[in-house]
Amino acid sequence: MSSHRFHHVLPLLAVLGSVTALGLGTSIAKQLFPLVGSLGTTALRVGFSALLLLLIWRPWRWPLAQADRMSLLRYGVALGLMNLLFYMSLRTIPFGIAVAIEFSGPLAVALYSSRKPVDFVWLVLAIAGLGLLLPFGGNVQALDVTGVLYALAAAAFWGAYIVFGKRLGHLHAGHSVALGLTVAAITVVPFGIWHAGAALLAPQTLLIGLVVAAISSAIPISLEMVALKRLPQEAFGIMTSMEPAVAALLGLLMLNEQLNAQQWWAILCIMAAAAGSTLTARREPPVVAAELVQ
Repeated sequence: MSSHRFHHVLPLLAVLGSVTALGLGTSIAKQLFPLVGSLGTTALRVGFSALLLLLIWRPWRWPLAQADRMSLLRYGVALGLMNLLFYMSLRTIPFGIAVAIEFSGPLAVALYSSRKPVDFVWLVLAIAGLGLLLPFGGNVQALDVTGVLYALAAAAFWGAYIVFGKRLGHLHAGHSVALGLTVAAITVVPFGIWHAGAALLAPQTLLIGLVVAAISSAIPISLEMVALKRLPQEAFGIMTSMEPAVAALLGLLMLNEQLNAQQWWAILCIMAAAAGSTLTARREPPVVAAELVQ
């Protein structure tokens, strides 16, 4: 492959690698549930992620204005609760479906900020996808209601995370994400300690938690930064809309989570809505590491 062609392919490979790494990290993390539960798994994943990014970015090198501190606090709390609720949803619903439902959060933010007629198409697609998944209206393929509600709550906090993250867009991405994850860890780690206690300190559990954090945070964020420097925003958004399908495939391969045809159609509808809304949205700088949910 010529260097010119590689220059164009590299950002696409970076986004694909980021999405795949996030899915792999979550698939591995779900195997910690029998040991420390969803709350303990969240504590390990977010806690180690914060430590890794603090070491990589050393955010104390940059000054932080007083006006940014409250925004950073809201951003970090939203990030922490988003992770916590997402992992709680994974206890009872498949990984790919949880991601698809959770995509309704950023999709709602994107559609709210745009007033183009074509956005009605993406809204209809998103509603159709959710309608095929939500356990209401006599759906014979109904999912667990509690798991779906956790995923919807996680979607709401993902939307809040994006809104608060845009207010920090003037900061270096490593600065805001490292500090945001630190606030997220302070928010969720106490829940894990309360639920799992000393089980969190088992050497094997700590090792798996560290691996999950590296795969789910350090690697995807680094790859996203490579992609964002070289891809237009709409291309980046369309590529990341693959995430529900990647999650569903990894759930099948690594967790043996079988989805039926109706659920696959629902995922495709939500992916199409996410890709379409990205393509027609107003051009704004994307929030780096917006997929730290997985």
